[in-house]
Amino acid sequence: MRQKKRHKSDSFAKFLVWCLFGVLFLASPTGAAERGTVKPTAKDKCPVCGMFVAKYPDWISTILFKDGSRVFFDGPKDMFKYLLHMKRYNPSKKGEDIDYISVTDYYTVSPIDARKAWYVLGSDVFGPMGKELIPMAKESDAKEFMKDHKGQRMFKFSEVTKEVTNSLD
Repeated sequence: MRQKKRHKSDSFAKFLVWCLFGVLFLASPTGAAERGTVKPTAKDKCPVCGMFVAKYPDWISTILFKDGSRVFFDGPKDMFKYLLHMKRYNPSKKGEDIDYISVTDYYTVSPIDARKAWYVLGSDVFGPMGKELIPMAKESDAKEFMKDHKGQRMFKFSEVTKEVTNSLD
């Protein structure tokens, strides 16, 4: 059997293919799951209450900005307070600067898209800062949670207002 001789052009073609894959990988927008998996360090503090966020992995909420910066929270309640009063907590940022927002699903303890989540108010489950909006990816899970934990009301992301967050203090 004769072996095929490799030419320099074969190696160069493979190199170009790998470069193309690398460029496409780096240029593609980060997926929701990948964006939600960024974890806080031991030094990251919630900008609303000042608690060290990494101590409460089951409650972490994250805002990722288009410039690559991010802010971590010890629960959805403080994340919503930040969003609703962004000028107070971070005057250099605006709503349109936000790329992605994640919360931790109560049942799966996995990051989910905060804008698609369901939130339950008034349950017997408390977060690190006491009363909390409990996030879930599925409406059916939120309904089940309400029955099991005496929830009073369900919200979508856009329905959470200053009055709602104030009722949790």
